[in-house]
Amino acid sequence: MTIQQINWGIIGCGNVTECKSGPAFNQVTGSKLVAVMRRSAEKARDYAARHQVPKWYDRADRLINDPEINAIYVATPPDSHAHYTHLAAQAGKPVYVEKPMALNHEQCQQMIATCEQAQVPLFVAYYRRRLPNFLKVRDLMESGAIGACRLVTLHLWRPLGDHERDAENLPWRLMPEIAGGGHFVDLASHQFDFLDYLFGPISQVRGVATNQSGTYPVEDSVSAAFQFASGIIGSGSWCFSTAGLCERDQIEIVGTAGRITFSTFDHAVPIRLETDQGTETFDIPVPEHIQQPLIETVCRALQGADGNPCPSTGISGARTTWVLDQILRDWRRAQGSNDIESRAN
Repeated sequence: MTIQQINWGIIGCGNVTECKSGPAFNQVTGSKLVAVMRRSAEKARDYAARHQVPKWYDRADRLINDPEINAIYVATPPDSHAHYTHLAAQAGKPVYVEKPMALNHEQCQQMIATCEQAQVPLFVAYYRRRLPNFLKVRDLMESGAIGACRLVTLHLWRPLGDHERDAENLPWRLMPEIAGGGHFVDLASHQFDFLDYLFGPISQVRGVATNQSGTYPVEDSVSAAFQFASGIIGSGSWCFSTAGLCERDQIEIVGTAGRITFSTFDHAVPIRLETDQGTETFDIPVPEHIQQPLIETVCRALQGADGNPCPSTGISGARTTWVLDQILRDWRRAQGSNDIESRAN
């Protein structure tokens, strides 16, 4: 499939589309944001007016079947990703879907199959695969700056937010039937996807999860051990109910000649390279529209450009969801929430 002029329609123009992604579609050659959709007509109209988008809809089927639109960006919560991907594929339109790719790995596989049958591409918005600061980490690894990689450790610890203490008004990211889990699913997915990009697929993984604070119905503390198919081993801990002074966001890669440490979410923290020769830091700014570098690769792929393909596809996105599923498997079973699959499919 080759599309020279890509006319995008967004399903679900919420907060993530305000700056991170939405405006980027108009910054890429041969790409234009033509229409947006929200179930609230008032909010859809407001978004279109503020962003100078020609059309707006309050029904997804109308946007998908608009003949002017030839590519779909699904920016809704994960519980509807599979549904809208299916509708877009049936209409013969390529799909760029937000992360996490779906509620579970089974849904991811269904999305991949649907798009393959319809012969349309499927991309996932794991945009760190093209951010300059994360590419610097990859360049350091590929150049042998720390020798052969031996192990990886991840730490993501945060305090409870005030908005998370109101059980009657929880954000959707803390509702398992909508998000598939809690902050771990939302945030660790970025970490595991980037590690997949660095080292390839994870072949073995085990995890323990629990809810220690009791303030919402999903996991708030997780520990995991994993191994890549290449033999590199890793471990991680995630806690979202710590004291503020314990807050931490760090990935550490240890090799035979040094180590690299960097933040996943705090882009103001520089990359740190430590070897026998000393310590070097790299402070690399991120673009205003943080998804733009990845969206550029999506557009080039749709336009049939030679060279580097889009690095974040349904295949790679599904691998990340499989890792999350394995880590949370026992927790979900214990909570009786393994029926996420049956509710969502």
